[in-house]
Amino acid sequence: MARHTFLGSVAVAVVTGLIGWYIRVTTPLQLTIGDVLVDPFLARSLLAVAFAAFVFGCYRLSLSWLNRDASKRRRHDLRNVLRLGFGLVGLVGVLGAVTDQWLGVLFSLGVVGFAITFALQQPLLSLLGWVYITAKRPYGVGDRVRIGEVKGDVVAVDFLVTTLWEVGGELVSTNQPSGRRVTVPNSIVLSADLTTFGGAGGEYVWNELTMQVAYETDLTFAREVMVEEAEVLLGEEMHRRIEQYRGELSQTAVELTVDDGPTVNIVQQESWLELRLRYLVNPRRATRTRNRLYEAILDRFEAEPDRVMFPLGRNR
Repeated sequence: MARHTFLGSVAVAVVTGLIGWYIRVTTPLQLTIGDVLVDPFLARSLLAVAFAAFVFGCYRLSLSWLNRDASKRRRHDLRNVLRLGFGLVGLVGVLGAVTDQWLGVLFSLGVVGFAITFALQQPLLSLLGWVYITAKRPYGVGDRVRIGEVKGDVVAVDFLVTTLWEVGGELVSTNQPSGRRVTVPNSIVLSADLTTFGGAGGEYVWNELTMQVAYETDLTFAREVMVEEAEVLLGEEMHRRIEQYRGELSQTAVELTVDDGPTVNIVQQESWLELRLRYLVNPRRATRTRNRLYEAILDRFEAEPDRVMFPLGRNR
């Protein structure tokens, strides 16, 4: 499809270009509207159409060629970069062909750009934010992020705005999509806090499940049960992700010990103990995984009332 578009655009460019060049270099046809000679304007217009068609064909061909082996996230970034680059080239070329003043067009665009800098500061900051996002890649399409007060999955990163599929927010209390799309200006990444769940391009985060038990509980048994259920549910996937997590840490100056699997920490409260199961999980499956773990662990605890006891009273 892209190849056909390129060939069609080149054909249009060749035909209109040859006609425009012929009108320009040969004897004018002496077409007039009132006292205005149409021939020079017609020739320049045809040359502008030829230039625009050729640039468009090159854009579609380049986009198709670069996207063949690229991921969905990479295709999104490449499309925006190509749109901006070919758009600027096409604008300069069309204006230069119509006015026949190439240096004048470049100078005028410089003056206009200087004036726009003062008149449109916020959009320009957003465009600068897009350049930063594209170059440094603090996040990309498909990542789950929190930008300022907004949390969600990145749907699109355009020149001026980033679109998020909201997670949580006012409508739901868990890490589930609310169904709303939220648009934030790209300039916010230059001034607001940015949190990427799973790291830049990563997929997994550490999560915790808390169970409250009485002091009389067999803590060794309770901890073993929680670890066993986490191993059954998460299994080899978690171990592979832990190795990946260690590899990412080794590329930084952070020195941190990472356990080989799920662990349980004990936190003492006034009238009970909290057993906090720590595990690695995909943030999009965090709530579902927590619910399944809670049900499985609770069933195991309730099956051993002599070894696992729950705190009484309403103060917890």
